[in-house]
Amino acid sequence: MNEIVSYFSTIPPSHRSLILVAGITIFWLIENAFPLFNFGYKKWHHASINIFLTFTTILVNFCLAFILLKSADWTIANEFGILQWLPPMPLWIYTLIGLLLLDLIGAYLVHLIQHKAKILWRFHLIHHTDTWIDTTSANRHHPGESIIRFAFTALGVLIVGSPMWMVFLYQTLSVIATQFNHANISIPKKLDTLLSYFIVSPDMHKVHHHYKLPYTDSNYGNIFSVWDRLFGTFMVLPKEEIIYGIDTHMKIEEHNRLKNLLKIPFQKQHRFKEIKH
Repeated sequence: MNEIVSYFSTIPPSHRSLILVAGITIFWLIENAFPLFNFGYKKWHHASINIFLTFTTILVNFCLAFILLKSADWTIANEFGILQWLPPMPLWIYTLIGLLLLDLIGAYLVHLIQHKAKILWRFHLIHHTDTWIDTTSANRHHPGESIIRFAFTALGVLIVGSPMWMVFLYQTLSVIATQFNHANISIPKKLDTLLSYFIVSPDMHKVHHHYKLPYTDSNYGNIFSVWDRLFGTFMVLPKEEIIYGIDTHMKIEEHNRLKNLLKIPFQKQHRFKEIKH
C-alpha cells in the first residue's frame, strides 16, 4: 500500500496519459474479439469523434489541474475534510473510504444532478446521443461538461479532505472503470452480476444508455455500484432489450456529426423538454 501511495504521489503526466491510451487500446482489442453487439458501424469515424472529445476533456483537466493541487494541499495544511477528522486507521481502509467518497461526489452526485438540472443536462446530453456505445464512448463529453465535472471533483477534494496522491489514484481508477463499463464486451451474465455488487459492471452501466426513461435516469455510478443501490437508482434491463442513444436525438446527423454535438447545448430549449416528460 505504501508503494502505491509513493507512486501516485509523484506520478508523471506521461504515465497518466499512458494509462488512458493503454486502457482504450486494451478494451478496444477485447471488444473486437468478444463484442456484446455487432454494430456494423464505421468504427474509426465513430472513434474519431469520441477521441476528439476525450482530448478536450484531457485539455480541460490539464489546464485546471492546479486547482485540484491547491485544494488538496489546503485540506492537508488546514486539517480540513472528512478524512482529516477520522481517527487513525490502517492505510488501506483510509484509502478505500477516500475513494468511495470521491466517487460519490465526483461521479455519482454530479451525474445525478446533470440529469435533473436542465441547464446541465444540455451539456451531458452529448454523452447520451451515442448510439454505438464502446470503450471510446467513455469520455464522450462536451467541453462544458468536462468543466462541470471538474468543479465537482474539486468540491469532492475539499469535502473529503483527500491528499493529492489519492486524487491521482481516484482519477486513474475512474478512467479505467469508465473505459471498462462502456466497452462493447460480452462477459458471462453471472460474472457481470457478481461484479455489479461491488463495481459498475458493463451490463449495469449500459442500462443507463438505453434510449428511454426511466432507464436513462438510473445507474449513475462510475467506479462503485454501492451508491446506486443505496440511493435507489439501480435498475436492471436485459441486454438484448437495450437500444442505445437518446429518444430526442436518434437521427445520424444529430448524434454522429461533431459540429452538431458541440452546438447541442446551445440549441433551442424545446428540444430538451420532450425527454423529461
